[in-house]
Amino acid sequence: MCAMKNYPYIITVSSEKGGVGKTTLATNLAIFIKALDENLPVSIFSFDNHFTIDKMFAIKGQKLNSDVSDLLLETTGRELLYTGQYGINYIPSSTALADLKSSVKGPMVLARLLAASDIPGVLIIDTRPDLDVLTQNALYAADQVIIPIKDLASMENCRNIFDLFDKRGLDKKSLSLIPCLIDERIKFEGMFNDQKTLLKAYAINRGYRCHDIYISKSPKVESLNTNPDGKIYPILTHGRGTDVFGQFTQLAKVVMEEIKATKEPRSYLFLQWLTAENDRKKEAFFARLSGLKSDCLLCGRPLSLDKQHGVSYFYETSDGGATGFMEEACFSDFLMSSLYNINTHLAADDPVRLMLHDTAKESAFAFKPRINGNGAEVECHRFDLSGAQISRKSYPLMEHREGTTDKPEQLFTLMSGTLDGYGGTFRDAFLLVHPVNAKNPEAILVEENYRELTKLRKSIAEQIN
Repeated sequence: MCAMKNYPYIITVSSEKGGVGKTTLATNLAIFIKALDENLPVSIFSFDNHFTIDKMFAIKGQKLNSDVSDLLLETTGRELLYTGQYGINYIPSSTALADLKSSVKGPMVLARLLAASDIPGVLIIDTRPDLDVLTQNALYAADQVIIPIKDLASMENCRNIFDLFDKRGLDKKSLSLIPCLIDERIKFEGMFNDQKTLLKAYAINRGYRCHDIYISKSPKVESLNTNPDGKIYPILTHGRGTDVFGQFTQLAKVVMEEIKATKEPRSYLFLQWLTAENDRKKEAFFARLSGLKSDCLLCGRPLSLDKQHGVSYFYETSDGGATGFMEEACFSDFLMSSLYNINTHLAADDPVRLMLHDTAKESAFAFKPRINGNGAEVECHRFDLSGAQISRKSYPLMEHREGTTDKPEQLFTLMSGTLDGYGGTFRDAFLLVHPVNAKNPEAILVEENYRELTKLRKSIAEQIN
């Protein structure tokens, strides 16, 4: 394993089918792994809300101030660990996870949180019997995914997990099936004469990796979860002498071999990738920032993002030739005088000016210069911020004359190949103007925001070219 102990090796136990022994597998595997190496830290938490983990590992009288929901709220994972029974660390379960699902944006959130969790050793994640966003996150973060199956129905269900990995282009070698709750009294005629052999044959036929080990159905083990004491007992201490005890011993040894063979757990590799990706995003952001024009496109005054002189609009030519910001008053006056033929001397609180201001802040504008038989003109398009076109109109351009201060002339000179009039050809591009947050205008250049702007620009280009 990685020499740094604060990158956990992650094992996720998952199945869409309920009643396949998933939680029994997760909890007891943790204890058997710990028994094989007492110096190896082993931790566990669950995205299910049945609190089995808490019942098994909580120490009586232990004061609990946090739970697994805090992990999703960005609390460092190691700070959430409680020392539990049998030497297992655990993060308490939570009933608040359903309310937090909507805040988990994307399938790699948990991978990021666990890469920064500082949880040492091995971490086992128990999941709900469905493929919701939390289960998907637990699957993608794992070094090993163990999928318990007990019948053909659970075998069919596991196909969805493999399909998820295919869609993400992830290596399916981390996925393995294990027959669980196998009733060894059931026998069949023919080549596949028992449940475990039949299930393994079906798994291999579908191209799935399947453990040679299986977990038997055992009345003794079932009594460890349901008894008059209301407690949950581990197989290690209360199931000695059963076949299941030996089977978990074998499984833990196989899992430990894979753990020891892993030089760098997925959490460590993900952190490396994340660091490189963040560096790339920062570099791209500063490159975009350094490429900005320093003056307002319309009035020519120097802009200061630090002082935030009313900077409320970002502009960019579709060919990437020029980018920058415009002052709010300048662009509003331009819209009023050049496009809507409204007197720019209206008071700041005039209803017409306020209405125009509100409309413009909810719109993106595209300006496309053209030359036709009547001379130079510009097509002005207004879109909502999702890319749906609201209006389109063409405006003729005045001939360029020395000393002109007409704002359309200033705006569209940028799109021309010459400053000596419009007799030549315009660049094959359009000017996109997009509203920004005046308090943080450069945020539009951050990777996620700029990606959305790029999608909008491409959508607009398809509509106006």
